[in-house]
Amino acid sequence: DQLRESGGGSVQAGGTLRLSCATSGYAYSSWCMGWFRQAPGKEREWVASIDNDGGINYSDSVKGRFTISKDHVKKTVYLQMNSLKPEDTAMYYCAAGRPTTPLAPSGYDYWGQGTQVTVSS
Repeated sequence: DQLRESGGGSVQAGGTLRLSCATSGYAYSSWCMGWFRQAPGKEREWVASIDNDGGINYSDSVKGRFTISKDHVKKTVYLQMNSLKPEDTAMYYCAAGRPTTPLAPSGYDYWGQGTQVTVSS
């Protein structure tokens, strides 16, 4: 089971990016999929998650600006990021697993390598 992120880049404040997380492995349909981010010197922070029955949650810092979604045919999870702010700058990670609580990184079994998002003011 592997995860591979793509779609990061550098944008100006107010811009948009769409991150993708391609999955391989038979357990895709039973996983909770999460997006996390980590800025230099800071702890890994939960951003959004979508569980196996489609339930979605967002952190307060991105609610209303980011949208998480799944494409079941492509087995890919997306994070549409609109109205980006400099404080969104971080390495973004996709994660998969069956966490007790989707906010905790320790609950996820699989992680991608990360994709960098940089937002300039």
